[in-house]
Amino acid sequence: MIASDLETGITRLRELVESSRVIVPFTGAGISTECGIPDFRSPGGIWTKNQPILFDDFLASQDMRNEAWRRRFAMEEHFGGAKPGRGHRALASLYRAGKSPGVVTQNIDNLHQASGIAPEDVVELHGNSTYAVCLDCAKRYELSWVKQRFTTSGGRAPDCPACDGHIKSATVSFGQSMPEAAMARADELTLACDLFIVVGSSLVVWPAAGFPVKAKRNGARLAIVNRESTEFDAMADLVIRDDIGTVLAPLISH
Repeated sequence: MIASDLETGITRLRELVESSRVIVPFTGAGISTECGIPDFRSPGGIWTKNQPILFDDFLASQDMRNEAWRRRFAMEEHFGGAKPGRGHRALASLYRAGKSPGVVTQNIDNLHQASGIAPEDVVELHGNSTYAVCLDCAKRYELSWVKQRFTTSGGRAPDCPACDGHIKSATVSFGQSMPEAAMARADELTLACDLFIVVGSSLVVWPAAGFPVKAKRNGARLAIVNRESTEFDAMADLVIRDDIGTVLAPLISH
């Protein structure tokens, strides 16, 4: 069912939420655009101006590591102050109410954690850009430490003082393996829910896009809230093509 208008869509979504026992939200870039974080794949987005740095290139080239960190700190200047939006707060309300055991996200912005969802209940399929890790020994580094080293060395990406491994933002790059623990947890949540809500995802990036299909085939109802159409709209029980914050705001409890 594609909602004929905003009011109809909101009413039907509320009915689905109220009649469900276990809700799993699945979020993409669209939930964060009202927070000032752009959808990198949209026209004019960062990826239309800079080609993504492949994981193998990051490993092989000091220049590529330098460029990766230069881009990361350039992003911080523009989006570092982002706060959770209405969509994040609505999903956090479902979480606090015990309706949702957690959220599965393709986003790397840490805004679900900032909205009040416990970090262990935010399943990050593509990692997190707010800290860094050593690719060899897995030691965590804060961005402030990396930036200080990067700046004082004239723009050279630092290596791990503990093992000399490469330090990378804790995100999943193109060509990098998906995190096994996060994928397993997402699978577990997907199979346990009776309502799966896609929020702000175009559902074109695999294997992440397979989770709504799995939920639907397992008997859950599927709702898709996204400004643009997706290839899975025909199988959804509800599709709302409107502003995400406006659609989800009625679910916010104070």
